[in-house]
Amino acid sequence: MKMDPRRGVLRPQQSRSSRRSLFPYTSHTLVTRPMARPRILTKLFQSLLVIVLLVTIGINIMFIMDTSRRLQEEVQHSDIGDNNDHVRAESRRNTLRLQESIPKSLAIEVLSSQLKVSVSVDGTTILEDGEDHKGRGIHVLVLNQASGSVMAQRTFDTYSPHEDEAMALFLNMVSDGRIIVFAIKDEGTFQMKQPARDLLKRLGSKRAQIIGWRDMWAMVIHKGGKMFGESYSKSSEFNTWGAPVILRVEVPLVPFEDSECDWPYTEENRRRRDFCNHIEGYGSVCSCTDPAPLIFNPESILNNQVHDVPVAIIASNRPHYLYRMLRSLLSANGANPEMITVFIDGYFEEPLEVTKLFGLRGIQHTPIGAKNARISQHYKASLTATFNIFPNAQYAIIVEEDLDASPDFFRRLLEEDESIYCISAWNDQGYEHTSEDSSLLYRVETMPGLGWLLKRSLYKDELEAKWPTPEKMWDWDMWMRLPEVRRGRECVIPDVSRTYHFGASGLNMNSYFQDVYFKKHSFNTQPHVELKNIDNVKKENYEELIRTLIKKGTILDHSKSPCDESFIPDRK
Repeated sequence: MKMDPRRGVLRPQQSRSSRRSLFPYTSHTLVTRPMARPRILTKLFQSLLVIVLLVTIGINIMFIMDTSRRLQEEVQHSDIGDNNDHVRAESRRNTLRLQESIPKSLAIEVLSSQLKVSVSVDGTTILEDGEDHKGRGIHVLVLNQASGSVMAQRTFDTYSPHEDEAMALFLNMVSDGRIIVFAIKDEGTFQMKQPARDLLKRLGSKRAQIIGWRDMWAMVIHKGGKMFGESYSKSSEFNTWGAPVILRVEVPLVPFEDSECDWPYTEENRRRRDFCNHIEGYGSVCSCTDPAPLIFNPESILNNQVHDVPVAIIASNRPHYLYRMLRSLLSANGANPEMITVFIDGYFEEPLEVTKLFGLRGIQHTPIGAKNARISQHYKASLTATFNIFPNAQYAIIVEEDLDASPDFFRRLLEEDESIYCISAWNDQGYEHTSEDSSLLYRVETMPGLGWLLKRSLYKDELEAKWPTPEKMWDWDMWMRLPEVRRGRECVIPDVSRTYHFGASGLNMNSYFQDVYFKKHSFNTQPHVELKNIDNVKKENYEELIRTLIKKGTILDHSKSPCDESFIPDRK
């Protein structure tokens, strides 16, 4: 033992050999040994990460290979044809339907009163009209019998002439099986004649024959089937209205497959199916057994000068008018669907759907201005867009949505005469008792419109920049007739019109005006008319012709009354 001088304690003595045997490692070894275990753990962790990464890569490779195989199978299946595409689409659609929570019936509530009509389905209001001095007549709502969705909504002012006929036509055009809701606002029977009442009776009404002046009435039916309910309130006096009526009914829904037609799988029927599953009131176009064609094959015209002339259809929210107009236009000899564009004044769904039904181009125009100014701006936007879409076109044909086109609407184009302002398909003075020669042409010192041809140079160089601005409440056609705009130029018109105006509603139109003026106009129905003496329509030739006719004319005896039968001599 040895005394430690620093601590005053004895410390055992050890030999060098003993110290080496007790501590066989150097000081360096003693420092590094505690760090070996973390390094091992780090290597293990890194190995695990590598394994996970390899597994992930393997899974991704398997997924990519599986996806590629499926894509190849789909491509192979898609080559089989459109039929299989439709089957897959139907399968996906049916699967979605199974996932939807669709009620088995609809709770429908209908209000009919002097100041308001409304219809709600399962507590949701889908129709409400309480605006003052508007919406008079019978409101008709068509619902899908499988989903309850709204397929059509129309108002017929049966206080006015011919609206009962329009209502009857519409109801006859609705497919069997649809749910139809009726409600009167204000007054709905003053001009409702017996045929319309008989139709309502056949649809199931027990009150159609007795509904009278200012009576309130509501009804819900299944067309071709059951009448679910009807409510009626009689007006007690001439100057009063019937009490408001509220009709509540429960309408069962049918399976989707019972509400759709099984048409063959073609591009034409694809458009038909998309249209008819959402919109109603177009008759045979949606017939399950004998659908009307959507593709027309009119005769071509030899040396057709207007085959590549763009046609601008000026439309608003009168889809049934547009449907009728497009059918007649596409049936005319020489019609070229590729050159037709429908311009719609506003973002209305149904006119655009009608346009797509025929496979045509449709453009919705943002409304600018009000009333006459709005119409004027719609024409300007449509004409500008037409010449922009067809930059090489030197002419454009403008047709309104409420016109029928004759079979020979697309005929010869007159290019040689700079004094021509326009070529019109309409004769203002072409009545049934005054016009009968379909081959005869005139020059007139006005702009008739109602189906006319416009030169690009005239529009771009003169009319476009001077067109009335949105704040001016001007009629565009009256403006074009102003002497400072027309500048002595004339329009060429036919003796017998090539368009027929059938629209009885519009901003400047009503059923009375249609009956008195437009209904009695003659309309050409002959498909092959050879226009005679076309060179006589050129300015100098026409002036000479007029002078010759005047020289050959008979001077009338103005001492007689114009009402005298002999005032105009019989020269036959």
